[in-house]
Amino acid sequence: MNFGHKRLYINGELTEASDGGIYEIVCPGDESVVATIAWAGKEDTERALEAAREGFERWSALPLEERIAWIEKLRDKLIEKKTLLRESIMYEMGKVWEGTEEDLTSITDSLRFYAEEISKRQDIPIEDKEGTHAHRLVSQPLGVVVAFLAYNFPLLNLGFKLGPALAAGCSIIIKPSEFSPLSAYIIGELCEEINFPKGVINILCGDVPNVGIPLCESKIPRLITMIGSTQTAQKLIAQSSKTSIKRYSMECGGNAPFIVCEDADLELAVNIGSALKIGNSGQICVAPNRFYIHESVIDEFTNRMVEKFRNVKVGFGRQNHPDMGPLANKQSVAKVSGIVKKALEQGGELLYGGQPIERPGYYFQPTVVRLDDNKAEVLQHEIFGPVALIVPFSTKEEVIELANAVDAGLASYVFSKNEETL
Repeated sequence: MNFGHKRLYINGELTEASDGGIYEIVCPGDESVVATIAWAGKEDTERALEAAREGFERWSALPLEERIAWIEKLRDKLIEKKTLLRESIMYEMGKVWEGTEEDLTSITDSLRFYAEEISKRQDIPIEDKEGTHAHRLVSQPLGVVVAFLAYNFPLLNLGFKLGPALAAGCSIIIKPSEFSPLSAYIIGELCEEINFPKGVINILCGDVPNVGIPLCESKIPRLITMIGSTQTAQKLIAQSSKTSIKRYSMECGGNAPFIVCEDADLELAVNIGSALKIGNSGQICVAPNRFYIHESVIDEFTNRMVEKFRNVKVGFGRQNHPDMGPLANKQSVAKVSGIVKKALEQGGELLYGGQPIERPGYYFQPTVVRLDDNKAEVLQHEIFGPVALIVPFSTKEEVIELANAVDAGLASYVFSKNEETL
């Protein structure tokens, strides 16, 4: 399938990059080129910033009812084009067809939820117990928002930024990941189709020097929001704070522990654990990385996990109905391979998988590694792939300490039939 060429969306118009830059979108399922996009230069970034500044003035001045009407119009258009949007996600990052539904539902639900919620969050009178003053809590739009998105859930991540920004009366510049920008560019086309107010939504992708740094260093944005690694968040904050004081909203990487106690329902734990590692090929911020399994049940849990992974159907395409698709890019295959290699070098035992799959595309085997060293350095890393590192523990006190012995958090999982333990 080929989606053709997609342009930047700036100030209500679809436009080519000022320097003629073009970027190929490669499908991770078979390494075919499925689209090209305009690749923004610095001049385009400056135009987007100015458009967003002017767009904010107009958008924030609209009556709330008009803003909500525009948001609903955009939502209706996304629903109308849901098949196109879902196909673009499948081809740009290799997600299984069934998994693309979550992206589409999330962005449309986000637009609906915030359009409804904002009407409840207008000026609120505050009781004056002394009877001497009139008090009101007044909510006002913040300003221009810049959103840097992760590649793993292209439209879910976009919806989490777009919904609240539009409802609050803010304009937004969306910089999608270079690994999954196609669906975002299609959103730009749909905005242009419905004549969405100029400058309110701007969508462009490009490299760090020409897009990332100018967006951060500009004094125009009032809020910078990002989904990505902790290291990237630190760089964004350092870069953007050089020129002005901004607000930040960051969802950083996770390293979720998955704790299975001696009295746990093993079938339930294995089903959920394997689903979280196979779903989206393990490219989920809240996916478990460190499987801490009580020593009395670790062998049975591990055997069941290996059996689950043996039966995973890996592949690509709407008609093939695979359980798991490829990783989103070649760099991810190298990273996951490196983590498995490091785990084995640090005393791990490979129980299943552990290798890229030799076929066109960016595939990696579902992998199980047992690590008896609970202090192994590899446990400090977010995997972002279909790899389960399984570690034994003996006491609740020990596993609580192990679970908290990393810098990242974001989620945790505990399985026990004892409510006091939970």
